[in-house]
This record gives sequence, C-alpha cells and structure tokens, in this order.
Amino acid sequence: MNAEGPPSGLSPRREGLLQSLNCDRAYGLALLAVCALLALLETGGDPVRNALGYDRPALAAGEWWRALTAHFVHLDAAHATLNGMGLVLMWALFARDYSPLRWLAIYLFSSLCISAGLWLWDPGVTKYVGASGSLHGVMTAGTLAHLRRRDLDGWILATFIVVKLAYEQLAGALPFSSSGNTIVDAHLYGAVGGIALAIFLRSNPGR
Repeated sequence: MNAEGPPSGLSPRREGLLQSLNCDRAYGLALLAVCALLALLETGGDPVRNALGYDRPALAAGEWWRALTAHFVHLDAAHATLNGMGLVLMWALFARDYSPLRWLAIYLFSSLCISAGLWLWDPGVTKYVGASGSLHGVMTAGTLAHLRRRDLDGWILATFIVVKLAYEQLAGALPFSSSGNTIVDAHLYGAVGGIALAIFLRSNPGR
C-alpha cells in the first residue's frame, strides 16, 4: 500500500466514497464538464433557448438540429438546476455501467426518440426543452445493465420506472414536479429509446 495515500491526494475513505458515487478522478471531471456545459447554455438565455429548442414550425422548415439540441437547454435556471440534480443522481447510479461513447449514444438516441415521438404523436406540442426525458432514457438503460448483473437494485429501479411512467400516463405529472411545464410523454419516449438501444449494447459486467 502506498503510505502517502492515493494519487488524488484524498484519504482512502474519501476516495472510496467518490468512487462509489462515480465521481472519482476522470469520472468527477467529466461530470463537472457536463454540468458546466448545461450551465453555460443556460447563461445564453432566451436567444440560445429559442435557437436550440424543439420548435415544430422550425423543424418543419428544416432546422433539424433542434431534434437533438432541445435536450441540452432549459426553460430557466430553476429547470436547469433540477435537471442537473437528476443528472448527478443518474451519474451516481449508472456512470460505470457503459463506456462513455455508449452513454453518449444512449443519450442522443433517447433525445431523438423524444423529438420523433413528439412530432408523430403529440402535434399539439409545438415547443419543448429540457433533459428530463433523455435522463429517463439513461435511467432505463442503466437499470437494464443492473438487471443483467442480477443486482437487487435493478428490480427496485425497474419497478420504480414502471410505476412512475404508468402514473404519469394515467394521472399526469408527479405532484412535486412543475406540472404546468412537464410533458410526461417525453419521459415515456425517452425511457423507451434508452432501453431499446441498450438492448443492443454491451454493458460493463461489474463496477
């Protein structure tokens, strides 16, 4: 054992805690970078939001990039903060379950599924922004990885996801969410997209 502690300079206990939360070393730096990107986009305010958000007429006019970029911008700072907290939670639960490139593919594919779903089945939704739907894709993909390893928490997570999505479809947004701005179908489309792609991707066998 290195008597001087781990290369990070942290005590073994703190290093172990950060690792258990997937926030150690490169993982921690990557999480900070993603959060910084979301914060940076939020500082652009309405001009950035209007240029990158899902906008049905603009998509019809050929601004196809909105199908992806809508899932990186938010209604306001409070919305961005809530989604940032969701990102941190998903990171702590699942970051090591797939390679970084596979996670990127899962997030982007989930985002495209949301945009496609809104376009095809929710024509009344003309504008949409936010990462929560795509994070549902992350959650279903990560849960599938846990189920493949036969982890107990995989079944707990799977039950939670099914109950949550069913409740939203039957009763609307959860009471603690900003129900006036929540498009619950985006959560369903994102969840379906995440698990659909994850079925074809190899997850890491252990953490």
